Amino acid sequence: QVQLLESGGGLVQPGGSLRLSCQASRTVFSSVPMGWYRQAPGKERELVATIRSGRDPRYGDSVQGRVRISRDNAKSMVYLQMNSLKPEDTAVYYCWIRVESQDYWGQGTQVTVSS
Repeated sequence: QVQLLESGGGLVQPGGSLRLSCQASRTVFSSVPMGWYRQAPGKERELVATIRSGRDPRYGDSVQGRVRISRDNAKSMVYLQMNSLKPEDTAVYYCWIRVESQDYWGQGTQVTVSS
């Protein structure tokens, strides 16, 4: 079992930036994939970004070039830096990790982009 706790969401104006953080409840190897997904009202959950050692980070088409994912394995944390935010980025953002073929999700953090 792995618990994930997200933080850093909130209200931001269009064009602004936010940094999301996710803390895993136990140490994870760098080879374990971690990342972020999001779900807007009435829409399916979609990929934002994932990261694991030995591979390039993977980004969703809708955020490519505007977000950057990073992780600190010593702290069991993954981060998402989001820039040039748009109203369509408004969603609940979920932290994700896959351990031994089992997916775990955080409870989500709300990001609202509005003037």
